[in-house]
Amino acid sequence: MPERHTNWIRIGLFALPISGALLAWSSLDPQPNQNKNPEAWARFVGSTYYLLTHVFGSVGSALLAIFGVMALGAYLAKSRAGRLGLVAMVVTVLGQALSLVIGGVSTFALNAIGRAYLSGTKDVMQLEFSSAMSVLFALAILLLIVGNVLLGVAVWRSGALPKWTGTIWVASALMFYVLGAVLGMATTGSSLPTQPVGGLLMVISGVWIAWSALRQPSVGIVGAAAQPGMQ
Repeated sequence: MPERHTNWIRIGLFALPISGALLAWSSLDPQPNQNKNPEAWARFVGSTYYLLTHVFGSVGSALLAIFGVMALGAYLAKSRAGRLGLVAMVVTVLGQALSLVIGGVSTFALNAIGRAYLSGTKDVMQLEFSSAMSVLFALAILLLIVGNVLLGVAVWRSGALPKWTGTIWVASALMFYVLGAVLGMATTGSSLPTQPVGGLLMVISGVWIAWSALRQPSVGIVGAAAQPGMQ
């Protein structure tokens, strides 16, 4: 592969930590419980701040994650875990693509519902989304968990990147999605403090991955299979 192409892939890896930072930012402020305090909930989701954090934090993070994960899959393609990396890339990108649907609804529909409620249209709270959306959300979360865990394992096994970057990446996925999104929906109905922590771990692992790839031009796409395992 021409060196100019590999350079683009290495640069693309920096989308991973930026995505993690946006994800952490978007989950810093948990939204109030809609059933217990509809007024506070409407003020929260109807605000400009909510709109900005979700457009740039949730949707923007997912878009950058797709670019970063594709770059990581390409970087690992010729490594010891090339096939696993490509499978993980496909699963993760599918999960992120589905999350864009959920993110679009939660960003614009909830913002409109909140503003309508605050303007006096109280019946807007009676709106219910199709059960298909819940199925889509569950599928997106499942794909994101599986895909990111497989990505971390692929990085760990690749010999092309420091093993600890893969370990931290797996921890970030479990912290954000399992102990954050899933547990939050099952308990408080909102984001938990574990989600910003998971986003921060993504930043740490992503920066380490991108920096390691940038400093080692002969590793990864060009000749990772011939490199010894990195500790």
